[in-house]
Amino acid sequence: MKTILATLAVTALGTGLAFANPRVGGAPMFETQNIVENAVNSADHTTLVAAVQAAGLVETLQGEGPFTVFAPTNDAFAMLPAGTVEDLLKPENLATLQTILTCHVVPTRALWGDINGMIRADGGSHSITTVGGCNFTATNRNGVITIEDGRGTLARVTIADVRQSNGVIHVIDRVLLPAM
Repeated sequence: MKTILATLAVTALGTGLAFANPRVGGAPMFETQNIVENAVNSADHTTLVAAVQAAGLVETLQGEGPFTVFAPTNDAFAMLPAGTVEDLLKPENLATLQTILTCHVVPTRALWGDINGMIRADGGSHSITTVGGCNFTATNRNGVITIEDGRGTLARVTIADVRQSNGVIHVIDRVLLPAM
């Protein structure tokens, strides 16, 4: 039995099945591309990409990293109060937009297992400090990692471990906001 399992594991590794990146927004994600190169191909992240461009953060997220990005979907942005995204994209709100976006970035490469391990090691919740200076809390709720933002909103990781050349993306279902 061990031989059969070992053969299956080697076969899966040889075909890349064991470590294949999930598709995001209908597009393949390539581990050889950086965060921005992959994000622009996701139909679910057009709002995020537009915001990153408006905030002048493209070069940063194409940088060496490593970064962990909690990437809200278009639907997550749509849950914000009406007009919020449009207001954030205005030039006079650049600093606020940059803060919100960098609150979705952690300066390390943390896969689902790493985050889950930190949650366990810290007794059920783990404090996350982001590039934008936000402090959020990660928990595991029935196998789903959730991030509580500075306003008490819970974002669920809906697609984990999308490996990038300069880090990892975890797709989330809410926009994370700093405390007021």
